[in-house]
Amino acid sequence: MNSGEFRRRGKEMVDFVADYLDGIEGRQVYPDVEPGYLRPLIPTSAPEEPDMFEDILNDVEKIIMPGAASPACTELETVMMDWLGKMLKLPEAFLAGQVGEGGGVIQGSASEATLMALLAARTKVVRRLQAASPGLTQGAIMEKLVAYSSDQAHSSVERAGLIGSVKLKVIPSDGKFAMRASALQEALERDKAEGLIPFFVVATLGTTSCCSFDNLLEVGPICNEENMWLHIDAAYAGSSFICPEFRHLLNGVEFADSFNFNPHKWLLVNFDCSAMWVKKRTDLIGAFKLDPLYLKHSHQDSGLITDYRHWQLPLGRRFRSLKMWFVFRMYGVKGLQAHIRKHVRLAHEFECLVRQDPRFEICAEVTLGLVCFRLKGSNKLNEDLLERINSTRKIHLVPCHLRDKFVLRFAICSRFVELTHVQRSWEHIRQLTTDLLRAEKD
Repeated sequence: MNSGEFRRRGKEMVDFVADYLDGIEGRQVYPDVEPGYLRPLIPTSAPEEPDMFEDILNDVEKIIMPGAASPACTELETVMMDWLGKMLKLPEAFLAGQVGEGGGVIQGSASEATLMALLAARTKVVRRLQAASPGLTQGAIMEKLVAYSSDQAHSSVERAGLIGSVKLKVIPSDGKFAMRASALQEALERDKAEGLIPFFVVATLGTTSCCSFDNLLEVGPICNEENMWLHIDAAYAGSSFICPEFRHLLNGVEFADSFNFNPHKWLLVNFDCSAMWVKKRTDLIGAFKLDPLYLKHSHQDSGLITDYRHWQLPLGRRFRSLKMWFVFRMYGVKGLQAHIRKHVRLAHEFECLVRQDPRFEICAEVTLGLVCFRLKGSNKLNEDLLERINSTRKIHLVPCHLRDKFVLRFAICSRFVELTHVQRSWEHIRQLTTDLLRAEKD
């Protein structure tokens, strides 16, 4: 959609809303649809090719409006999460379907998803241990619980441990900045010998620093054998898994209890939209379910509906699945795949430019849309280069530390980015580097 069409469609949407408000007295106060009404009205998976905007808007009136905000809000979310799960080729266990035990929910961020998974895992292990030993108090169990993540995991994992009041142990990553089975197993054996209770592991696919990938095929079986909840955080990289050539990066997801990534990062869905799936939704619901009288309804014990208030921290929620529905239909799966592939291709173009300049080095394998590079030399030299880059305000880079090295990160992010932008960015960096090195000599 170009700017001209966007202006036209925007005006049409204003008319749509105005017409709705003008005619609101003629609409039903309470929907008369039955639970499950929506799923048969839309396809079972996302379209491969784009749909027409007019068709989508007509479907809003025909399919969404009869269910108003409820149950349409809930039912469309369940179906959209199944659509997205199928795009990723998630195992069937993660999909809600008609009778599945799993399912997906839209969280506000990957941080919320990690916290929800940790709290659910904590409740599950406490109840399991108390069932086996009725004399155990929750406090006695809690003080021994320990969770694990790679030393490359996002800071939100540590924050989840703080909020959940459990110890978090950091597992050293290997030479490719990945968590491996041997290091995790060593930590588990040491902690169990000290009387601790390992219960939760976060595996990261596409780390923030350098887009490295923890080894799921190694870590997953250990988590299953040790009866630990495995949560996968793929906040950035998860979008790429809709492309067959990148789907292998998700191999091992079958061992996980929960999986999360952010369509608002790289799948053209506006913030906030963080997709989280669980294999057994009862594990999530069981940790957070409360039913005060003012929230009771006639179908709540029928098993026919999903109450997402039991799947998240807030009670209230927005109709976030609508934007997923529009994006998936406006682009089609092929259009979304093309968007991902273009960004990956541009990242490799930038990598090639860096490698042609002997003053620089690539610091981590370039897998998706992130390139980690640095000027050969001291950390201070690279810090000075970054300061020059960001202070000119033509491009913006965010650094990281990889072991003891200060590293610059070039991320392909914008929907509008083209090869010319990448080339101009590199020429800008090269010129600033030349100026810096000249100043250093003087």
